[in-house]
Amino acid sequence: MAHLLRGMAADGTLRVIAADTTDLVAEALARHETGATAGAALGRTLTASLLLAHVLLKDHRDRVTVKLDGGGPLGGVIADAGLDGTVRGYARFPETELALRADGKLDVGGAVGRDGEIEVIRSHAPYGDPYTSSVRLASGEVAEDVATFLARSEQIASAVLLGVSFAEARPGTPASRRVRRAGGVVLQALPGAGDAALALLEANVKAFGQLTDVLHEHPLQHAMEELTWGLGFELLTQEALPLEFRCRCSDEKALAAIAYFSPGERAEMIEEEGGAQVVCHWCGQARFVDADAIAGLAAPEIRCPDCDALWHREGATTMVRDQEVCACGRRVVLPS
Repeated sequence: MAHLLRGMAADGTLRVIAADTTDLVAEALARHETGATAGAALGRTLTASLLLAHVLLKDHRDRVTVKLDGGGPLGGVIADAGLDGTVRGYARFPETELALRADGKLDVGGAVGRDGEIEVIRSHAPYGDPYTSSVRLASGEVAEDVATFLARSEQIASAVLLGVSFAEARPGTPASRRVRRAGGVVLQALPGAGDAALALLEANVKAFGQLTDVLHEHPLQHAMEELTWGLGFELLTQEALPLEFRCRCSDEKALAAIAYFSPGERAEMIEEEGGAQVVCHWCGQARFVDADAIAGLAAPEIRCPDCDALWHREGATTMVRDQEVCACGRRVVLPS
């Protein structure tokens, strides 16, 4: 079962957050039918978002979203996680598959690309506006990019390990069925961390090897203890936090998505298909919205005179604010 553990070392001056995400990564890859390269990128990003939730968030209602887009063939990868242990995410082009690197490893950096940014959004629902920060990508390999983000945006010196490994299988076997191990660890220096402790931690990380190899042979806590060898590791988690891939899509949200189509387009859906199929990009689940539900979208609405984009529907959450700029460039004007 996917789970997360928290610990401390060096007399409370080093924070350790670790997750075994094997099961949820396998589910995500199956939902999105990814190739191995895209699956590794998505799996690392899902794990990273779960770890960052426990670094950056304080309230269980908050969420953290991690986006990486470096201009590579993957087209970007995104994940959203919370302190409750739930995560969802997707890659824009999940079928992306690249040749192995010269060292025999998956070319995640080549798939993500390196000419772009890692963007981290903290959503404070149901209160306040989201807070967004970003830094330039360091490598597109995800772990190094997360560490760079924490150092530059949060001023927290961190070592980040992320991995997704696949078992050998006959050609044609889906990547989701070949997930061998997936997981991640964040080690952070807190105020008061001494130079000797940081030097030992750095040596431990260099000697550690591949995280997924360790997780294949040992439980998650063993990896945490090895990384903090000689630093007095203390496990803080009384019970491991279960982790799962869980989306927040619903029939109601599928219907709300159809509301963005014009009345004429909705009429065509009813006449030609007897309804509409809506596929959630976060989890890949398909939902069929029948004709009666679509026909019930009859509330008064305001649309852009130039591009017909939906600005407002009566009884629904405001789509855009007055005086914002529409995607087509026209100034939004809503009735007072």
